[in-house]
Amino acid sequence: MDASQVIIRPVVSEKSFVQAEIGKYTFRVHADAHKTQIRQAIEQLFDVRVRDVRTVSVKSKPKRRGVHAGRTRTWKKAIVQLAAGDSIPIFQGLEGTE
Repeated sequence: MDASQVIIRPVVSEKSFVQAEIGKYTFRVHADAHKTQIRQAIEQLFDVRVRDVRTVSVKSKPKRRGVHAGRTRTWKKAIVQLAAGDSIPIFQGLEGTE
């Protein structure tokens, strides 16, 4: 699997912005990717050193729209801790905008 296929997109939420300040970045990743693949993809794409990778399988939730009922997709999330001094400039410039 290629690095661009492993990392789908960053997760943009209040919690992820708080964690980004301490060097932890959250990404949506391919469901079949394991921690070693995620580590290698982050290091290759962003030229940083990864200290730790934690993964979470996000379960689906029931949703309704009128009489139609369904569920959201399940997906996998990775929280990546970088080595001291490294940062990913994905979230830069988004703080303080209203």
